[in-house]
Amino acid sequence: MRTAVITPAAGRHRHLTLQHLGLAAGSHVPDHYVVVAMDDPDLGAVLAGREPVATVVDCPVNNGNLPLARARNLGAARAVECGAELLVFLDVDCVPGEQLLERYRQVALDTQHRRSLLCGTVSYLPPPGPYGYRLAELTTLAEPHPGRPAPATGELHRSEDYALFWSLSFAVTAETWHAVGGFCEEYEGYGGEDTDFGQRACAAGVPLTWVGGAPAFHQYHPVSDPPVAHLRDILRNAETFYRRWGWWPMTDWLQAFADRGLAHWNHSTGRWALGPGSECRPEGME
Repeated sequence: MRTAVITPAAGRHRHLTLQHLGLAAGSHVPDHYVVVAMDDPDLGAVLAGREPVATVVDCPVNNGNLPLARARNLGAARAVECGAELLVFLDVDCVPGEQLLERYRQVALDTQHRRSLLCGTVSYLPPPGPYGYRLAELTTLAEPHPGRPAPATGELHRSEDYALFWSLSFAVTAETWHAVGGFCEEYEGYGGEDTDFGQRACAAGVPLTWVGGAPAFHQYHPVSDPPVAHLRDILRNAETFYRRWGWWPMTDWLQAFADRGLAHWNHSTGRWALGPGSECRPEGME
């Protein structure tokens, strides 16, 4: 089963470099490595001269909001054009574990799971030491995120809770990708497009399966909680999701914004809107 790894990126060159090294060190090297550069002309130089050889696909940014959904769709289209039968999506911050690709491939070859949406575990790493992360030590630094199922190595967990799907690390066959229809490109900027993809998979009758033994490790970067730097993106994308699916996603963040005066629920319009504190929100974090 010819396998492609697809990663959208804008900056984060050190994180991308470690991901690249992780792929080279894996038990199964991808047949294709497709990196989608969102207004990042320097990205090709970061990947040059390294194995596995990367294909860089340009994805313009038209209005300042990163088009993550469109970037993933472009990456998938290129991978399928190259003959990939299994599409593995990794966030640029994620380093694949040694067995990640082999495990995804093993499960996808099983006729019972060939049409599944496959999700591996993701562990959030602490800040690196002065010399960065060492691949051999990643498994000792953090446990899988507690908010998602974490089957033991060799185990699978079928779930009906598609709201838990996230795009940090997942795999689908090309056939399943087409059945789901890819990511909805109405979403731009931060938030919502992966939850929408989970709902599209559910609507298409694609099972959601959490895969033990396919770990990824999310490299540290500063964040704000709630992600106030993405306030407008989240409000806009939440409304798009509500229009498409009839319920509000990201409610914890929306309520946290409301508690800080950054957003409020407008009873007359039945929608979330910017609050009086939105003009003095802190910047610089994700």
